[in-house]
Amino acid sequence: MTETIDAVDIAIVGAGPVGMTLALALAGGPFSVLLIDSRRRGAWASDPRALALSYGTRQLLENLGAWNVNAGTPIETIHVSQRSGFGRTLIDAADYDIPALGYVMRYRDLAANLDARIESSRLLNECAVIAIRLAREAAEITLDGGSDGGPRCISARLVVHAEGTPGNDPDVRVYDYRQHAVVAEVRPFAAHVRRAWERFTPDGPLALLPLGQDYAVVFSVPPEKASELLQLDEEHFLAALRAPFGGHVDFVGSGSRASFPLALRIRQQLSAPRQVWIGNAAQSLHPVSGQGFNLGLRDAWELAETLRTNISSDAGEASTLATYARRRRIDRSASMAFTDGLVRLFSNDLGPLRVVRGLGLLTLDLLPPLRHFVARRMIWGARAWP
Repeated sequence: MTETIDAVDIAIVGAGPVGMTLALALAGGPFSVLLIDSRRRGAWASDPRALALSYGTRQLLENLGAWNVNAGTPIETIHVSQRSGFGRTLIDAADYDIPALGYVMRYRDLAANLDARIESSRLLNECAVIAIRLAREAAEITLDGGSDGGPRCISARLVVHAEGTPGNDPDVRVYDYRQHAVVAEVRPFAAHVRRAWERFTPDGPLALLPLGQDYAVVFSVPPEKASELLQLDEEHFLAALRAPFGGHVDFVGSGSRASFPLALRIRQQLSAPRQVWIGNAAQSLHPVSGQGFNLGLRDAWELAETLRTNISSDAGEASTLATYARRRRIDRSASMAFTDGLVRLFSNDLGPLRVVRGLGLLTLDLLPPLRHFVARRMIWGARAWP
């Protein structure tokens, strides 16, 4: 027998950065909000992952009082090129009158910044969602760990799914890139001077992101090559990273390595009765150009904005959720198409395509308006904001 412990307007399932961003954006508004997470509070403290945050994301987080400029390493320029082919383009923050194109920050530091702004009463620790039952007026969420040790129940007008990568769901379409991302941190021979590198190779894109004095590496390669890179000793791993850059970048040391498979996962419908999906729960993208996480934070901001301007007292009203899904369509579709197109165009070694890619990079470099169009979409998404 379940025990109803609370009735709230909005229950956010997933207290990661996207879920916390939504909770902060809704704070002080007309709706009561509850964050639910299966992990203990602060579980992210040991998470070493590096995130690429756009300058637009910095603006968003500053609006929420959750930005710590000292926790991130600025990216002032991005050098984009291809291996074994001509053409390159350089994107410079100075062209947009902003201090940086983006920042590289550890997941744990971003989570800590957001968590510091979240009142502890809003966070329900170590409560996994067992089931969600939908009714006309509210959703009933069954959680583990009631006061008697059994399950307990929360009634919510709206359930926001922000818990991570979409799972085995018939509404989720999956496109396997047949690539794994090998991630590591490496020490450069010379100072990185706040420059990021995006180098396209026949195996997949190789990104170097400035992080402190080091680079955070994201190398997308076929699964079998990922296994090989993980097994190399430090000397040979660094040699494998040097090779694609043709002497432009050198390294003197490396930390531990890990890998994970890459796929494009798209939830077809962002909303359903009394439910909505944001962040990786709605879509997960290839890491090329670092768009996915920033897109998820824009999801949270847009949902909060839609709910704040809703004239109804019912947070889960169908028309409100439909408005949110419609407002996210362009930004979401454009971001997915951009990253997917880059992967498909550049992850091969066909001669004619190599020429087309070179011409494209050369055109971006020689035509500032076109380069600025691409750069602004990377910084702010499909709309200039916040």
